[in-house]
Amino acid sequence: MHSDISPIADALGISPDHLILHGRHMAKVSLHALESKPQRGKLILVSAITPTPAGEGKTTVSIGLAQGLKKIGQNVALALRQPSMGPVFGRKGAATGGGKSTLRPAHAINLHFTGDFHAITCAHNLLSAVIDNHLFLDDARLPAGRVLWKRVMDMNDRALRSVCTSVGKPTERHTGFDITAASEIMAILCLAESLPDLRKRLDRIVVGFTPEGEPVFAKEFRVTGAMMALLREALMPNLVQSIEGVPAFVHGGPFANIAHGCNSVLATRMALAHADLAVTEAGFAFDLGGEKFMHIKCRQSGLAPAAIVIVATIRALKMHGGVPLDALTLPDADALKRGLENLAAHLDSAAKFERPVIVALNRFHTDDDAEIALVHGFCAARGFPSATADVFGHGGEGALQLAEKVVAALPRESKPLPFLYRADDSVETKLQAIATKIYGADGVQLTDEAKQKLALFARSGFDKLPLCMAKTQDSLSDDAKKRGRPRGFNITVRDFEIANGAGFLVALTGTMMRMPALPKVPAAERIQVTDDGVMSGF
Repeated sequence: MHSDISPIADALGISPDHLILHGRHMAKVSLHALESKPQRGKLILVSAITPTPAGEGKTTVSIGLAQGLKKIGQNVALALRQPSMGPVFGRKGAATGGGKSTLRPAHAINLHFTGDFHAITCAHNLLSAVIDNHLFLDDARLPAGRVLWKRVMDMNDRALRSVCTSVGKPTERHTGFDITAASEIMAILCLAESLPDLRKRLDRIVVGFTPEGEPVFAKEFRVTGAMMALLREALMPNLVQSIEGVPAFVHGGPFANIAHGCNSVLATRMALAHADLAVTEAGFAFDLGGEKFMHIKCRQSGLAPAAIVIVATIRALKMHGGVPLDALTLPDADALKRGLENLAAHLDSAAKFERPVIVALNRFHTDDDAEIALVHGFCAARGFPSATADVFGHGGEGALQLAEKVVAALPRESKPLPFLYRADDSVETKLQAIATKIYGADGVQLTDEAKQKLALFARSGFDKLPLCMAKTQDSLSDDAKKRGRPRGFNITVRDFEIANGAGFLVALTGTMMRMPALPKVPAAERIQVTDDGVMSGF
């Protein structure tokens, strides 16, 4: 299939005047393309069970499902997150799907793409530089030790988690780097609805607190206009396509373990305005990306999914049942039954939002037919439709049954989305709701440091914001070693961070770091470029 993006835009009804081409295969879409366009589509949210090293393939299934929907005659578009180069070169590798369910041009999307991450990094660090300049000139309302705003880069680098700046100067201070995906500006870009909204959000970023406990906002440093100039084009969603020609709005890339884990509201609106069905995903499992999709993205935007798809694999379920990575291809029905408790936990959580929930069993070629039947029987007994999706090997053809079951489950009319906590609930009540109703915890504990930080934030009313939980993706609990469906545990919140521009309060649990590390053997070691310029190893 031809990979030019212009015919894809034309088929969506997007005027050439609304495209900014980045070569032949990628384009930015002007926000003017949303003007006078009703949100006609129904939104399908794809999430997953708790991830394991065995792999779940949530993005691959999202792409495959959209291709399957196209094959059964549906007018469909994707709305997905952009990959971060940190995981691309680190542990996870590429994030554009796999096999016959991939986005293209995959290499370009996985690397610099249209430059959005660079723009976010520059805007964030511009504010950092200006803050330090004011500290040097001694004309800021806050002393060096009260600055909360760090720097960012789009790379995994544990050495930058803690750094000391202006060494030997009166403004010397301890700070550090976060990964760009964890930048508040990333979250702001993904939640902003327009350039004026973007400006307001940038203005209200809290960069620190005075000794008297008063918040100091980014607008005080008078560079919002410059930050807007860097982000002006980045705010526009990117348009690419799958290998079967399904249009894909790929925009924004916050992680769901340390941020809110959803692609931009604007990309989702683009998909809903130009297609009858829009398939989107939320990062990691439903306890992270799914919950934040509801309580942060949907609460702020008014969006709501019509249906939810939970992705599982036989391999990952058996790993949750106690099988080591090197034995996952061996049949083990007992371990699979134990691992199904993890799927059950996510199904129970998703059902609380009163939407149809469908299970997509992402098939690997090593899967045993009897074990596949066991999973489908488990889902049927609990009243959840399920389908095997062989999308890596067969693309949309391998998702026909899943596509049909999703369409059959879609309600005729939408209904209000129930939230598990009110916006004006106390932080403790919000934490309790998420921990008990989504994670299955017995309760929540706050360290003394967390209580002190929360008291500081509460003085300015920041405790009334929705919560963004920073928690390990490897467990429903805050202990990465507890697979399956842990029981009899508490969630410990050790600190809070404020993301006032994005519109949420971040609760830090466990040992979560907002700057990931490289593994012993980084994925970067696999990547090669031939003398002819051909890349491989992604």
